[in-house]
Amino acid sequence: MATSPHWDLTLMSEAIAMPKHEAHYTRQVGDVFHDVPLTREHLKCCLALFFVFAIEAWEMMIIVYTAPLIAQDFALDALAVGHLIGAMFIGMLLGSLIWGKLAERIGRKGAVIWSLASYGVISLVSAFAPDYTTLYVLRLLSGVAAVGMMVVTFAHYQELLPVRQRGALTVYLASGWPIGMLLALGATVWLMPYGWRTVIAVSSLGGLWALVVARWVPESPYWLASVGRQPQARAVLARLSRGAVQVPQDCQLQVDPVSRGRQRELFAPALLKISALQILVNFTFSWGYWGLQTWLPTLLQQRGLTLPQSYGFIALSALCMIPGYMAASWLTHRYGRKKIIVGFISASVIAGYGFANSQTLEMLYLSNFALAFFSLGAWGVWGTWIAELYPTQLRTIGYAWAILAQRIANILAPSLIGALVAYGTSFNITTTFINAFMLATVVLTLFIPETEGKTLD
Repeated sequence: MATSPHWDLTLMSEAIAMPKHEAHYTRQVGDVFHDVPLTREHLKCCLALFFVFAIEAWEMMIIVYTAPLIAQDFALDALAVGHLIGAMFIGMLLGSLIWGKLAERIGRKGAVIWSLASYGVISLVSAFAPDYTTLYVLRLLSGVAAVGMMVVTFAHYQELLPVRQRGALTVYLASGWPIGMLLALGATVWLMPYGWRTVIAVSSLGGLWALVVARWVPESPYWLASVGRQPQARAVLARLSRGAVQVPQDCQLQVDPVSRGRQRELFAPALLKISALQILVNFTFSWGYWGLQTWLPTLLQQRGLTLPQSYGFIALSALCMIPGYMAASWLTHRYGRKKIIVGFISASVIAGYGFANSQTLEMLYLSNFALAFFSLGAWGVWGTWIAELYPTQLRTIGYAWAILAQRIANILAPSLIGALVAYGTSFNITTTFINAFMLATVVLTLFIPETEGKTLD
């Protein structure tokens, strides 16, 4: 049968039109972030998550600063105080892998909000603990709740940032740590006349910050794309860029398709070396830092400072951390992660040696301030580096293993240093032992690949 020319043209036009209508192309979310400008939305996210990290630091340090008051109330010796300080870290160890997996299921934003809210409730209850055992259990549960903030916050923030500014701004986020320390120390000194229970109760109000996160911080577009929520991922990119970047409807956003978000993938041949190195670095670095910080008030009293003087010493040290973060942020953007971490931790080792062998109070102050400047600057870059080592569906899980290694060190270090203090080990030997872990950290970081300027998978 003959076919009319009109029918042939109609079929031809439909054949051409249908593929064009149904055509889709894909684009990596990380590539889109090369086009996203830095906007006011990013600064709001930074402020909100900055205080999440500050609250995390506050919660971790408040038990250290109130420990002398708690020890007096419950008649505790040095070993019991060390175990109490370690209780929250045990809770963090137990909760770290849970929050990493949970963040892959419910999203980064949901995990941060739930972590903040649950920590606030448990911390408030702990202020009414009638005895040491109850307080220990509640501090442990507080750690389970609060560790979600640490596991998720850095990865979440990095997944909202333009590629060019990602490194520098994430280090700025880390500077929330000394702010949290100062807030915790200020609350302790200000509320000390009212007892440690009041200090802990006031600290628990940080859980209300979850309301700010809910309002100011969007969900990660990387995570949204990974779970197939394309419209929401496009909307977040438009919001972050304030309309400058509009992803077309026929563009399929995607992330690294290789990973399925399983724990065992971290230790598959492709990622085994990176995972082993970052876990070891987190253990040695955390031991070197926390072994000193958790017992700093006691160690300083061994050198003749009163408890109020030691609090003043810690406050000045925290202030020295802030320019350390600023310097590290500026330098990592220009020289990369590895050079800055190796340089800063090496300087920390030298400062730690000076601290351990100080013969005068002036030298003690100077070496500790240098230690605070370089070690915390390195922590800021390291917190940035960890999340960049993994693809989207393994990012928070990889970070969870990093926090797990840190918490193991946090558990062991206070107890072991507490034992050394209890059995009369000298200030010099104790601090030199702590400093050896910082030296090991320098060696390990030499084998981790550089990530400055690279797109997140």
